[in-house]
Amino acid sequence: MTLKVADGQQRQENQIKAVRSFIAQRVDAIFLAPVVSTGWDTVLAEAKTAKIPVILLDRSINTRDPSLYLTAVTADNVQEGRVAADWLIGKVAGKPCRVVELQGTMGADLVANRKKGFTDALAKSPNLTIVRSQSGEFTRAKGKEVMEGFLKAEAPGSICAVYAHNDDMAIGAIQAIKEAGLKPGTDILTVSIDAVPDIFKAMADGDANATVELSPDMARRGFDALDAYRKDGTAPPKWIQTPSTLYLPDTAAAEYARRKDLY
Repeated sequence: MTLKVADGQQRQENQIKAVRSFIAQRVDAIFLAPVVSTGWDTVLAEAKTAKIPVILLDRSINTRDPSLYLTAVTADNVQEGRVAADWLIGKVAGKPCRVVELQGTMGADLVANRKKGFTDALAKSPNLTIVRSQSGEFTRAKGKEVMEGFLKAEAPGSICAVYAHNDDMAIGAIQAIKEAGLKPGTDILTVSIDAVPDIFKAMADGDANATVELSPDMARRGFDALDAYRKDGTAPPKWIQTPSTLYLPDTAAAEYARRKDLY
């Protein structure tokens, strides 16, 4: 087996160029983690014409022709947001809480769904209010920058919690909170999504409160579907869902030790 990898650097035009390059190389299959949800029909039609199955990972796409891809292996992103919100609702236990939100890259289906799950759950708890929401582009640097802006815009001590669409932005926000002279995890609660090793370290250190796991084995599930398809033509379901698990500080040190060398 030969694996070819192209980094789209969070730009759709780079991903489209890479897909076309793989088509020209006559690869046997393409795994794609689409940075945004629209604008894929033309290039995926080219892959279909070349009889190259495409498997979507982590994020799905909006298309009128689902035959353009074999399957999408993703978490239920609405459920991820809901799990994050349910934890926060329970944590504040009826007390007033002003929440700031760090969204991911705008235009991604994943971002819209993580926001929807969180805001729909919060709508049932009037004591929690999202007061500011802005894209941190899924990066630590931008997450820190946006959080700095939130802290300057809001009255001191008025932000109760930060919800980040991924752990990297949360880690950037934690740095901004510290630099503002506040204690992350105590003065400002944090909840985010992905369950990468560094967020477990932050939880073990008392700087973060909760993370919802984005299951890391999407590629394995996608490959299993591809393998079955290539062997006997078995078409997989159009959506292969991975679980969404909440992790808290009580297991953080053990999870960090288990995961730190795996990424």
